[in-house]
Amino acid sequence: MAHFAELDNNNVVTKVIVVNNNELLDNGVESENKGVNFLASLFGHNKWKQTSYNSNFRKNYAGIGYRYDESLDAFVAPQPFASWTLDTDTCQWKAPVDYPNDGNIYVWDESTTSWVTPAQ
Repeated sequence: MAHFAELDNNNVVTKVIVVNNNELLDNGVESENKGVNFLASLFGHNKWKQTSYNSNFRKNYAGIGYRYDESLDAFVAPQPFASWTLDTDTCQWKAPVDYPNDGNIYVWDESTTSWVTPAQ
């Protein structure tokens, strides 16, 4: 099965649906464009991008609220905190400080821009 993300005018994902692989076949080869055309015939618009459930392409599986970045050809999750930056190689958000590797559980505290132990 193939997965497609519906995009709004700001390239934000509003829906993710499954399409039978047969709808993508063009002379026996899968074609994203065939999938987009199939979805356009069903929904009346062609603002769709194929996404990979296994993140084999476009870096991340599209989720509702994610943004499709045309320059990176990737789906990017919403920025979790203002201090975090996007790693354009992985299209994952990174904290300004690495997560501690001591076996404890931490949560991000944006006010101190640091990892802290959660309140019990």
